[in-house]
Amino acid sequence: MVSNYCWLKVLMLGSFWGLVALPAGAETSLDRINPGLNTSVATAAKSSQKIPHLNEVKRPATTVKQWIAQGIIQVTGVKLGQTDKKLEVILETTGSDQLQPVSKSEDNNFIMDIPNTQLNLPSGSEFRQEKPIDGITVVTVSNLDANTIRVIVTGETSLPKVELFDSDEGLIFGVTSEITAMQPPETPPEEASVQPDEPIELVVTGERDSYRVPNASTATRTDTPLRDIPQSIQVIPQEVLRDQNVTRQEEALRNIPGVVTGTPPYFERSFYRIRGFFIPNSAGNNLINGIPDFVGGLSTGFSNVERVEVLKGPASVLFGQGSPGGTINFVTKQPLSEPFYEINATIGNYDFYQGGIDLSGPLDNRGNVLYRLNTSYRNAGSSIDLIKNRNFQIAPVLSWAISDRTKLTLEGDYVNDSVPPPTGVPALGSVLFNPDGKISRNRNYNESNASQQANTARVGYRLEHQFSDSWSLRNAFFASFNEFKTSNLVIPTGLRSDNRTLNRLFLDTTRDITSYVLASDVTGKLSTGSIEHQLTIGFDFNNFYNRDTATAITGSPIDIFNPVFGQPFNSTPAFASDNATNRTALGIYAQDQITIAENLKLLLGIRFDTFNQTVKDRVGDTEQNQSESAFSPRVGIVYQPIPPISLYASYSQSFSPVDGRSFENAQFQPERGTQYEVGVKADLNDRLSATLAFYDLLLSNVLTDDPVNPDFSVQTGKQRSRGIEVNLSGAILPGWNIITGYAYTDARIEEDNALPVGNRLSNVPKHSFNLWTTYEIQAGNLKGLGFGLGLFYVGERQGDLGNSFEIPGYLRTDAAIFYKQDNWRAALNVRNLFGVDYFESSFNRNRLFAGEDLTIQGTISWQF
Repeated sequence: MVSNYCWLKVLMLGSFWGLVALPAGAETSLDRINPGLNTSVATAAKSSQKIPHLNEVKRPATTVKQWIAQGIIQVTGVKLGQTDKKLEVILETTGSDQLQPVSKSEDNNFIMDIPNTQLNLPSGSEFRQEKPIDGITVVTVSNLDANTIRVIVTGETSLPKVELFDSDEGLIFGVTSEITAMQPPETPPEEASVQPDEPIELVVTGERDSYRVPNASTATRTDTPLRDIPQSIQVIPQEVLRDQNVTRQEEALRNIPGVVTGTPPYFERSFYRIRGFFIPNSAGNNLINGIPDFVGGLSTGFSNVERVEVLKGPASVLFGQGSPGGTINFVTKQPLSEPFYEINATIGNYDFYQGGIDLSGPLDNRGNVLYRLNTSYRNAGSSIDLIKNRNFQIAPVLSWAISDRTKLTLEGDYVNDSVPPPTGVPALGSVLFNPDGKISRNRNYNESNASQQANTARVGYRLEHQFSDSWSLRNAFFASFNEFKTSNLVIPTGLRSDNRTLNRLFLDTTRDITSYVLASDVTGKLSTGSIEHQLTIGFDFNNFYNRDTATAITGSPIDIFNPVFGQPFNSTPAFASDNATNRTALGIYAQDQITIAENLKLLLGIRFDTFNQTVKDRVGDTEQNQSESAFSPRVGIVYQPIPPISLYASYSQSFSPVDGRSFENAQFQPERGTQYEVGVKADLNDRLSATLAFYDLLLSNVLTDDPVNPDFSVQTGKQRSRGIEVNLSGAILPGWNIITGYAYTDARIEEDNALPVGNRLSNVPKHSFNLWTTYEIQAGNLKGLGFGLGLFYVGERQGDLGNSFEIPGYLRTDAAIFYKQDNWRAALNVRNLFGVDYFESSFNRNRLFAGEDLTIQGTISWQF
């Protein structure tokens, strides 16, 4: 039987002119709502537009949940959602019987009891949202007894004023608070007296604890539904990070089809390839809260990350210089308006120990000043010889609601990381046949005195001000600092003719990076006739300074099959370098999100960048100056033939500076990425979404050997990636979550003077697949017990651009079992369950890196 749908809505401090009118300056911004909540009002505000999903177009009976308890309607999800005129408390129910709420008031509390119902949430026995909007302290939904749910709305200084009136959608509760000066409504709504025999039905548009995230800000700098973005974007929410016990960036990014990690899990930094193209550490492809972070891949702290958003393809129109493959935005945990305290501890094989603390809450009585503090410490060994990692992170955040329309957030982050990276092993003897035998995949040819230390610090602010309901300003400043030092680090340089003697360099390096980013934009909504516009106009300025020094000596060689360490050094100097790069860049951009019709949307964007760069070679006493400018356009269109389906097409470009000059002393032009993409996005139901994308991405102005002057380069190279990506994420049934995807990537050299045309780009599998799914028991004595299963397939890929050797594909199986009860959670995570031997990536023919062995980690966390 098809469920009858209707709404229970709570209208709070909105400009609902049929009921109340607010004075100028009253708070209506969604930015005042807690952004860290999994069921954030900000997300619901833009996604709860009563958009039917595929299962609602003809209302098939398969979407109706069955009775779980005889005669009792189960409420399996609670969500807060806000439109321009109302804030809704939305309950997800089973069955189709009508409900009869009874309301009363006590002190500052509006109370509504709903008989014949039971709250049965996956995450616990109560839903609670503190300070969802000014004037309201808390909204709670809980079980009053075995067959009654109680909803409580608490005013901050007085009892919320509640008016009841009829609506086509059901019974509406209009709530206002005393702190807002009321004005007479122009047309008072028709009030309705609620009688006990007047039934109210309930329905939901979302679920609290789900793998589906309907909105993201990375693609447009505005909080936009993914279905309205004409480009592929995936989000890894906090629930996935928690269920997989993610502690590093590359562990999270395994869940994104088309993203391939370039480093093993015990490396000191993270490299990626997206859609076949390398993502440099110092490019604009790594973001923190939407601001470019030019040391993003150099820091391995992860305890303060709330979710990860990955935009596929060029994004220079919003973020400036960067690789064309894609952009990764790490969204950090933000302060909560009510006290929150969590401690967690993890222990695992290979001497893995990690502990963390997450603290948050208000610092003043009115809740205008909030804080959050995340800190963690990890001490871990590895299956690779001589690898021992120590990592410490502390990340404080302070937010201040200066007024109803102005908010200032101060944020810092410090990471200390110590781990000497492994040398890797040669291809000959690992993935290629060696007549002398097979090398242990866990071998490391460093000496015991090899060391590496990295310190990364970030500090910045974000200022948000809302001029009106339609126009707002954002301003942010972000400073990053990275200090890096290695000592006696071994770099393999090749095997000798006996196929077993490995030549080694011993390297001492220092690196100092300083980066400053200032960004500001204005966003506003306006209409030209029946066409609606959301304009974003802004600029960003950044300064990047990097000084690298290196000294290398030719060390004693070593037998790869029977290594003897501690041999006397052959201290022959190999090379020394001391280079400093100073780059400043200014970008100005404009974007228009145009709603031509309810089912037809257009995205237009243009950006102009100019940059100046100086590279000094202090050893050779030379200096190169470079300046260039670039335009980066983007255009996209979304057509929705029926509301749950979005058909989209887009064109976008990127640019990235290239160091150096040609034989004719002409400075190199920036590399340019150009992408065409078409696809389909579908909301299969309220909890499950899918994307299918086809793309053609060309990188031009690639450096290649000068055929006339072999010691120089020319920019005639081209590389192209074509592919198909599909992903699915969300909840299949209550308690059953999934995130999965497949990528077909055909990334090849298209033009080059030294390498064969048609060679595949290195470390890029043609086929890759990811699946992670969990199920949590929803009722009974085992309620809260859950299980997780993961499959990660990476196909064969070339180990270098010359395609001289191939890295075999692998299928890795992960698993988890967890139990949640009240405010504590225990979990056991297993990675590489069957101990598959595989190689993660390679730098070159001399350095292949093994993946994880069987890894078992147990975690316990407690919230109080």
